[in-house]
Amino acid sequence: MKKYRVAILGATGAVGQEFLTLIEERKFPFSELRLLASSRSAGKKIAFMGKEYTVQETTPDSFEGIDIALFAGGAASKEFAPHAVKAGAIVIDNSSAFRMDPEVPLVVPEVNPEAIKAHKGIIANPNCSTIIMVMALKPLYDIAKIRRIVVSTYQAVSGAGKEGMAELEEQVAALASGKEPVAKVLPVGKLPKHYQIAFNLIPQIDVFKDNLYTKEEMKMIDETKKIMSDDRMRITATTVRVPVYRSHAESVNVEFEDKVTLEAARAAIAAFPGIILRDNPAEQEYPMPLFTSNKYDVEIGRLRYDESQENTLNFWICGDQIRKGAALNALQIAEYMIAHDLV
Repeated sequence: MKKYRVAILGATGAVGQEFLTLIEERKFPFSELRLLASSRSAGKKIAFMGKEYTVQETTPDSFEGIDIALFAGGAASKEFAPHAVKAGAIVIDNSSAFRMDPEVPLVVPEVNPEAIKAHKGIIANPNCSTIIMVMALKPLYDIAKIRRIVVSTYQAVSGAGKEGMAELEEQVAALASGKEPVAKVLPVGKLPKHYQIAFNLIPQIDVFKDNLYTKEEMKMIDETKKIMSDDRMRITATTVRVPVYRSHAESVNVEFEDKVTLEAARAAIAAFPGIILRDNPAEQEYPMPLFTSNKYDVEIGRLRYDESQENTLNFWICGDQIRKGAALNALQIAEYMIAHDLV
């Protein structure tokens, strides 16, 4: 099998570390691995698959000779992606920098792999919550066209990176010992104002926009339409940070143009790759973040008719946003390209 020269930008962060875990787990065929990060992390040693790697500071010249550049996300994407493309690498980017660029495919491999072929050097990985939701929407959309979506998310602190996870852990420890918890990370916004996340919910993820939706909510709305190639879908979203370490959950209400029976919905979901149907109310079996963390698949359950609206279903989704919502999805794009001789 041909092997590829791979760079990981943001190798020391949560998504970058997940890339390494998945490359080993999935036996991704690499001949060279270049670990890149900011100047703060340059020089750090990372042991991987029996070899020690030194993290390099990212520069415009970091991508010479690289075939596939996996960008873990962040502000560096906008700066360095053009340099990587110029050097001949294919960039698979986890940031929001290119997602809505009409020249850049926005891809979930199980949903719209055909979009990959249109790339011009950069392929965008969707927002984590969007990925998890469209995995559930696609098999249903193939049965009946979707008219409207109402989604509320329950997003783990790891969506805010290592800092978010550390803050939850520190706050829980402080409260357990009778101390005052310190809040310095969440929410991430324009104001230097933060709230306790331990034993709390924060109805803000990312900054607020002029329409009073957050940037995260608008990502779900705009990206879903692009991935599904349907601008006529009406979508509204509320995104909430919850005191869970890992794996996002979403409550979704979907109105279809035609009636979709529960039997047809369950059959379509169960047959779709990357999805596990966990829907057995009689035995109290349904998806939960605790049991979807560190897993590849998205789980769907609590399927039921909306008693207030015709042609409408409710369901509940859980998925590991660091895996399927970020690193795994990006690596699957690279694997698809390799399997179809697109690299």
